[in-house]
Amino acid sequence: MTFNRFSQSTSRRAVLALVLLASLLMGSCKYVRYIKQLDPTMAGTKPVDHVPYNALLKKHVDAQGMVNYRAFLADSSQLNEYLTTVSNNLPNEQWSKNDRLAYWINAYNAFTIQRVLRGYPVKSIRQLGGDETLVNTVWDQQFIRLGNDKDKYSLNDLEQRLIRRKFSGEYRVHFALVCAAISCPKLRNEAYVGSRLEQQLEDQSRDFINNPTKNKLTPANAPQVSSIFDFYPGDFKKDDNTLSKTINKYSTGPKVDAEIQPTFMTYNWDLNEQK
Repeated sequence: MTFNRFSQSTSRRAVLALVLLASLLMGSCKYVRYIKQLDPTMAGTKPVDHVPYNALLKKHVDAQGMVNYRAFLADSSQLNEYLTTVSNNLPNEQWSKNDRLAYWINAYNAFTIQRVLRGYPVKSIRQLGGDETLVNTVWDQQFIRLGNDKDKYSLNDLEQRLIRRKFSGEYRVHFALVCAAISCPKLRNEAYVGSRLEQQLEDQSRDFINNPTKNKLTPANAPQVSSIFDFYPGDFKKDDNTLSKTINKYSTGPKVDAEIQPTFMTYNWDLNEQK
């Protein structure tokens, strides 16, 4: 799910840079892969039909974004068929930007569900991998096929090397990508589609900002906000944007001060499972 989730302090980015440099000097290909941009494409394809995935989400995800993984297991073959279609029909520049972004958000979320189902039952998705960031976590496992490439790719590849770079400036993806944890944004119980993507991302943003289990916006000068804002601070500071502007744009209640000093809430990694 994340490129730099191993620390809550602002110094973690410097530490990560040193780790990456040291790894390069030691010839560690596992770190090098995240420095390279990923941009798979396939000529002649048309935007994927997300109806099969949409039906699965309607069936197994409730209005709060919680997943009935036990029931989803019975339909895992249908999910696999959809993901085979995704893998065999990569986007190209003839697709609209919204069709391409919807494709990759759906791919990330659907492959995450697939990975959980393959390890289910589990209390947390983190238990499906190791604890070395960028090396052996569940998000670094290379199980995703993209087109005819002989290499396999990871969830981190999709998020860090592709979505965040190719769609740089679109911070709302952080309210749509779901890593199967309680503190993640809610998993939308419908597929993203290019024709409605703007409305869907706006809806996700409002839902996330105004969810008191994710963000507590009072007091105005020191709110408690999701650690997602700490994981990706630069993504919310592009152009003239700031964290406070993002919060105030979508908050339907309290507004925060321009110069906030937020506390980042502890991330709950328990599985986003219906009880």
